[in-house]
Amino acid sequence: MLFIIFVVELYKFVDQFKKQNFMIKITKYTLDNGLTILIHKDKSTPIATVNLLYNIGSKHEEPHRTGFAHLFEHLMFEGSVNIPAYDTPLQKAGGENNAFTSTDITNYYLTLPIQNLDTAFWLESDRMLGLNLTQEKLDIQKNVVIEEYNQRYINQPYGDAMLLLRSLAYKKHPYKWPTIGKDISHIKNATLNEVENFFYHHYAPNNAILTVVGNIEPEKVYELAEKWFGPIPKREVARKEITQEPEQNSPRTDEVEREVPHNVLYKAYRMVSRNHPDFPASDLISDLLSNGKSARLYQKLVKESPVFSNIDAYITGDTDPGLLLVHGAISEGVTMEEAETALNNELAKLTLQTVEDEELQKVKNKFEAVHEFSKTSALHKAMNMSFYELLGDAERINTEIEKYRAVTPREINRVSKEILNKNNCSTLYYHKK
Repeated sequence: MLFIIFVVELYKFVDQFKKQNFMIKITKYTLDNGLTILIHKDKSTPIATVNLLYNIGSKHEEPHRTGFAHLFEHLMFEGSVNIPAYDTPLQKAGGENNAFTSTDITNYYLTLPIQNLDTAFWLESDRMLGLNLTQEKLDIQKNVVIEEYNQRYINQPYGDAMLLLRSLAYKKHPYKWPTIGKDISHIKNATLNEVENFFYHHYAPNNAILTVVGNIEPEKVYELAEKWFGPIPKREVARKEITQEPEQNSPRTDEVEREVPHNVLYKAYRMVSRNHPDFPASDLISDLLSNGKSARLYQKLVKESPVFSNIDAYITGDTDPGLLLVHGAISEGVTMEEAETALNNELAKLTLQTVEDEELQKVKNKFEAVHEFSKTSALHKAMNMSFYELLGDAERINTEIEKYRAVTPREINRVSKEILNKNNCSTLYYHKK
């Protein structure tokens, strides 16, 4: 009941936004050293959000030295040239921070009272200028990453599933390895010189997008950026040529047996890139399949005919062509073959039948509710502005929803045929011992 009330209130909130024609006003500057600065003046909060996106993810790494971008997610908090500890002054200024690494980017973000924005710029600019890297600090963080790798991928049930699935779906593109690395020996054997070289060829003002959301004039933010980031020199960024994945023309399969509680079926379908016109339709296809208990796969394969005890579908949303993933834990007494047949039959319905307008509108409404609700969060606004700028234009935060509204049932049918094709599928059969 509480969930239903929440959804109703959320839709009311979205309708209110529509009536107000709510738009995020963005001011953009570029410093002489190439740093892109985005500002949104938000009068609703006394808190400032600072987001620093670096255009360096695991896909930019060399095949023999992977996991470096994720390693730097840790090293960037180990102290910079003039600041021995990052967290201490930020906490004293009433702030908090975090970061994440993906296949495409590394993103650092923090929040603090607007009157202490100077502190945020001081901290971020100093670690962009240079890190205080030592062999001891490197060894500590290498051990942290190795332990994280063991906990996440080796010692956790089904932890290696995505490792296996990525290497099955991609043969050429660097998406074939995860952000933590293709092989943990790459981190174990990383030298201080290699790590320093990686830093100075990727963590540069001309390879970054700085976004600020808060109740502050854009001109003031520009002055602070010029003061703190302006003196950092432009660097020669290593522009690695990304090997594009050739078209997949036949099914791929892999099979493993592990000490796990259930058999699980994983399917990965290749799909379009983030900037492709068919991306919104691809995203909505995953929602039609699995977005809540009213979605197709749950209704048909969990509730009506319990072939699976749970099932999920989602997209990776990568900037280069990514994956639409479907995986489910198979119910006791159901064979892997029976589960796969039932799943394939449900997926085929999207390719053979035109989706009803009402069903498509339902998933559109859910997407729009989440999209518009995210605009109430300064942090989400800052992150989304940064990411859309990386894709080509920060203003897409205001227009992206129109692309989803424009998707038709006929498009869903066409794109489903292209994606949910057996020759475009990589399947992992994950057996329990």
